[in-house]
Amino acid sequence: MERTAPRGFGIGLAFAIVAVLCFSLRPIFIKLAYAWAEDPVTLLALRMAFAAPFFVGAALVTRHSSRANPLSRRDAFQVVVLGLLSYYAASYLDFVALQYISAGLGRLLLFLYPTFVVILSAAVMARPMSRRELLALVLTYAGLALVLARGLGLNPDILLGAGLAIASAVCYAIYLVAGAEVVRRVGSLRFSAYAMIMATAACLLQFVVLRPMSALDLPSAVFGYAAAMAVFSTVAPVFLTAEALRRIGANTVAIVGALGPVSTILLGWIGLEEVMTPLQLGGVGLVLAGVLAVSLRPIRQPSA
Repeated sequence: MERTAPRGFGIGLAFAIVAVLCFSLRPIFIKLAYAWAEDPVTLLALRMAFAAPFFVGAALVTRHSSRANPLSRRDAFQVVVLGLLSYYAASYLDFVALQYISAGLGRLLLFLYPTFVVILSAAVMARPMSRRELLALVLTYAGLALVLARGLGLNPDILLGAGLAIASAVCYAIYLVAGAEVVRRVGSLRFSAYAMIMATAACLLQFVVLRPMSALDLPSAVFGYAAAMAVFSTVAPVFLTAEALRRIGANTVAIVGALGPVSTILLGWIGLEEVMTPLQLGGVGLVLAGVLAVSLRPIRQPSA
């Protein structure tokens, strides 16, 4: 037993790192696709359509599992609502935001969601904030001010993009606060599969209502980026993160998650020629420090 634990931890850690890196590619793929067709409705529909078969397969597997109990009507309703909130609304706002801001900034703003979880928990669930959490919020939003200060002065549209990205993070935070108990009852894998299927239906319906079918007359590069986004930045990180959580726990996954904004900024610099000033990079550091401070749970010594 003592020999298998480190190996299992190492595998879980590798899963978490790969999941973060895969998810970090999403804004890069979106930006690359926008070079050919800057239409978030169509691109999001393509991404979800390519990802749907994987989640339908996962839903069928979990449904026929001997450990899976049938969903109650209440759980089914909550899965639908939370799926639309997290995988549809949050994703759509993120796609639209990236029309106005860089991939690195977009990823950094999405990374704010743990701070919104703390704020929502305090406001809705009457859970008081600790001094550590208050200090973390100060660090986080001071860093965010540094990141946005120069960009807002140069291009007012960045304010709109930043607002949309923050709204996306808020949607995801609401999902985490409201859905924690549902995920525990339903199971993370089954919840992810069912919620993604509902979000796919919403994205496809949105496309049918808002766009003609001729909108799919796109260069093959757009379909390639959408497929890559579906496989590498949607399906893979969802399943890898679920397995990483099982093996190494939420705290370690949160630490690894800090690689996300950093890797996206680096990839944006390499592949998209995005640049951040030293002052903005300092702000990135403050944001990462603040988010990690609220994401990591202090280790409590067992009572005697």
